Amino acid sequence: MARFYRPAGDCPVSPERQSLLTRRALLAATPLAALPVSARAGSRFPPIAEEELLVAFGHTSPVNDGGWSQMHDKAIKALKTSFPKMRSLYVESVPYSADATRLFRQFVAEGAQMVIATSTYGDFIRDVADQAPDVGFLECNGNTVTGNLGWYYITHWYASYVIGIAAARLSPNGRLGYVASFPTSSVIASANATLLGARSINPKATMRVISINSWFDPQAAAAAGAALIDSGCEFLCGIMDDPGYLRVAQERKVWAAMWNTDMRQFGPEAYVSSVVLDFEPYYREIIAARLAGSWRPAGKFLTLGNGVDRDAWGARVPLNVRREADNVRDRMLKGWSPFVGPIRDSEGRVRVAAGRIMTDWEIFHWNWQVEGVSGLV
Repeated sequence: MARFYRPAGDCPVSPERQSLLTRRALLAATPLAALPVSARAGSRFPPIAEEELLVAFGHTSPVNDGGWSQMHDKAIKALKTSFPKMRSLYVESVPYSADATRLFRQFVAEGAQMVIATSTYGDFIRDVADQAPDVGFLECNGNTVTGNLGWYYITHWYASYVIGIAAARLSPNGRLGYVASFPTSSVIASANATLLGARSINPKATMRVISINSWFDPQAAAAAGAALIDSGCEFLCGIMDDPGYLRVAQERKVWAAMWNTDMRQFGPEAYVSSVVLDFEPYYREIIAARLAGSWRPAGKFLTLGNGVDRDAWGARVPLNVRREADNVRDRMLKGWSPFVGPIRDSEGRVRVAAGRIMTDWEIFHWNWQVEGVSGLV
């Protein structure tokens, strides 16, 4: 069940307003047509005093999931140092259903001037944005830009490629195992990039994928990790919000790379690195723009070194492996891309012609597995 929160001390709530925050009220949110639309001259998003700004966040999972939602929540909490008078509220575990639409409508009814979904909600948020033109909306991993709706995402595939280089050096047999959630473009890009990084060192490297149909399921992730090791994989990676397969890697004495944040405490000897996320600079940027009246809806990629990166290397990763991978990372930071053709799919067909560089937009929408990957699509 989704839960509605106001951080302590953020926005005093009267008993009457508290009744709005019940689950029943959320599911019977005020129709947008009944909400007043102010008549404003000039910009749709004029300057606003910090103490009047209310920003609402909708999270796909609990904010203590140890992964995706927790990294967003960490960034949101850090904003208090820059904007101490700003008010915020959030809902965690927003379902992918009509309930999401009702929750986003409730944000508007509560008076939010900005509504930010920290995962993709498609028409569930688009429909609300279309009916609330004076409110700014942002959707993480979205695709749509309208007069009041924009999107943002992380180019995590570069960090994954760097980790793939380390994976090739740490797995003598070249067999990588990947624990996936769902076969979405984000997951496909992550798996493909990791194997391409590995194949830059060992052209015969392969990757077996097991999808568990969840972003957060420690037991299922652990079982998938064990099955991958049993099949001969010497290196585990994935895109989960929990450390389930890292614990297995620690027990079975194989290497593992993670996602979202530093998880080495759950497998210090197995830990190689993580694709780590940092949304704070971007959130600070858009809040400052909204206060100044300069925010405009757009699409934005948060890039390597500025929103996403590889984590500090694990204690047991050899120095020569770190240096080799980081030399490639340094080239990326200077503008070089490793995603250049020819790149073949798992059936051997050339999908990216020789010499052509894939754009971030193409990688963002990757829907086919590269040669050497099996079990993903």
